[in-house]
Amino acid sequence: MGKKTKKPGKGKEKTEKKTAKADEKRARRESKKLSPEDDIDAILLSIQKEEAKKKEVLVEDNVPAPSPRSNCSLTVNPLKETELILYGGEFYNGNKTFVYGDLYRYDVEKREWKLISSPNSPPPRSAHQAVAWKNYLYIYGGEFTSPNQERFHHYKDFWVLDLKTNQWEQLNYKGCPSPRSGHRMVLYKHKIIIFGGFYDTLREVRYYNDLHVFDLDQYKWQEIKPRPGGLWPSARSGFQFVVYQDEIYLYGGYSKEVSSSDKKVSEKGIVHSDMWCLDPRTWEWNKVKKPGMPPGPRAGFSMCVHKKRALLFGGVVDMEMEGDLMMSLFLNEIYGFQLDNHRWYPLELRKEKATKNKLKKDSGERINGVDYQSKIRVAERQNSVSSGEDENSDDDDTDMNGGIKNISVNLHKNVTIVDSEAVSGSGKKFAVQESDLPEIVKPCGRINSCTVVGKDTLYLYGGMMEVKDREITLDDLYALNLSKLDEWKCLIPASESEWIEVSDDEDEDDDEDGDDSENEESGSEDDSDKSDDEDGDVEMGEAVAIIKGEGKNLRRKEKRGRIEQIRATLGLSDSQRTPMPGESLKDFYKRTNMYWQMAAYEHTQHTGKELRKDGFDLAKSRYKELKPILDELAILEAEQKAEEAEAPEATGSRKKPTKKGKLSTAKKFGITDYRNLATY
Repeated sequence: MGKKTKKPGKGKEKTEKKTAKADEKRARRESKKLSPEDDIDAILLSIQKEEAKKKEVLVEDNVPAPSPRSNCSLTVNPLKETELILYGGEFYNGNKTFVYGDLYRYDVEKREWKLISSPNSPPPRSAHQAVAWKNYLYIYGGEFTSPNQERFHHYKDFWVLDLKTNQWEQLNYKGCPSPRSGHRMVLYKHKIIIFGGFYDTLREVRYYNDLHVFDLDQYKWQEIKPRPGGLWPSARSGFQFVVYQDEIYLYGGYSKEVSSSDKKVSEKGIVHSDMWCLDPRTWEWNKVKKPGMPPGPRAGFSMCVHKKRALLFGGVVDMEMEGDLMMSLFLNEIYGFQLDNHRWYPLELRKEKATKNKLKKDSGERINGVDYQSKIRVAERQNSVSSGEDENSDDDDTDMNGGIKNISVNLHKNVTIVDSEAVSGSGKKFAVQESDLPEIVKPCGRINSCTVVGKDTLYLYGGMMEVKDREITLDDLYALNLSKLDEWKCLIPASESEWIEVSDDEDEDDDEDGDDSENEESGSEDDSDKSDDEDGDVEMGEAVAIIKGEGKNLRRKEKRGRIEQIRATLGLSDSQRTPMPGESLKDFYKRTNMYWQMAAYEHTQHTGKELRKDGFDLAKSRYKELKPILDELAILEAEQKAEEAEAPEATGSRKKPTKKGKLSTAKKFGITDYRNLATY
């Protein structure tokens, strides 16, 4: 029997009606299911009503410091270089997210905070951008997150704050950029320039590479379109954008790449490490080469400009190690980029160098017993992590894979260990060998910190890092004199931040639906994985204990994980700062002399023979510091390989269980909660 022929247009019309009704029903269901905490429109309306009740500007002097927050903005007051302006930000306590819209001013000389409350203020936000011009502070974009992180609202509003009167005003002009977070905004002469960012639609995340300009004289928006055949950076967010004379430099960033195979769609986080230069007179982009000693690929770093030099601080590097071991490396090193000749180099503070030389002089030739262990621990307290550069990564983009945490001496003072869990307060503290050497004050490794320069001083505020399963939101403030480059000064120490442990019952129920037999077979290995996670960061004393044979009762997987942790903690993944197996001091310096000479030049300004001597002294100090422990590590790794080779074949052929627990920082952000890397 043949098919009946339908009248033209009727089928299409019915289908459209059915689709419209289905969409309407779905919208009603979703609106009914929406909890009050996730109803962003209602929350913002309530905030707007509260703001309408304000009638005048209120300035509270000498108030407590702002609560811990990330993705805020920090700006130097153009009317007073010793005053910092802090606005907005967000805080996650493990259960809920809090978004702020408060405005603070900090007097660096008096070390006092002021809280400003004004009528007609912008709604709370994070991941926005702010620039100062004359006596005004301009803010654009950002996002508001519901407490349960189920909904996101991206702003496209443009605000100006009069720094003399503390009055806000919203600027409504046609042609502004679309709603976004994670963009960058800089000031060039009388123009505000915005590039990139992302927009989360819940179904997908869109990354931008559009360029917008706001003229502060004419009060007009303009979008700059790419020219046919011209170079242009790829879409990204979380990059850094700095201005030097008639050039604007873009470096790094983060984006996600969607790939499909075998009817499966997957997303992969990409860390960009390319560098671009924009000419604001012609709006032409050019790619910039990275000669010298550039930092390795990383996400979440901060950048600012001082005279002819851009300064890069922090970031995170993730590495996926052998045996399903994921490690996140939070960095606290500084790199300089010379803007006039485009050369990268690491910055080492003068006081650190002097302390290392004193350590070398005091150590003599004693490399055993308690003396050796003491020196190793002192060296660990003085040295930050290395760049952790992946030698197999591309020059421009790097996949987000795993790393290891690194905590500075300041955080070690506040973190205690109780039953293998990190908490704040009293308890069993990390043991650190006392020394008569001067203590090096240094910010801990972190991502998304605020960095600004005022009056030849670099200010570093806040950021975020992880200790085991906890996200630590920092609220400390450091200052570094860029003329002396001698030492960091802690103006405000970090306070304790609240953290609520959320039950994983639902996740456990989902796991129980899987193959029970496979879970039973791999139970012992799961216990081993759990112990690895609980162990957290490796103290230098633990490294010495393992190397001296005190860790022989460890399982092979635990020992392998410890070896990798030791290597990451000592910065052994950086080939420029680490001797190769069997390499002599002469060969080590011959291979890495450019690195050490560039590091020495930043402090001594010597040239020729004197510079070579300074560089050799730095290399020799590093060589003597690491050579004994590298030799012992080589022996330990050889024993580990021998033990693995002798293991029964059944153990090697058994299917590896899926590791349950915390993902590494960057991989977690790249797959489930990428926002900390993408937004700021």
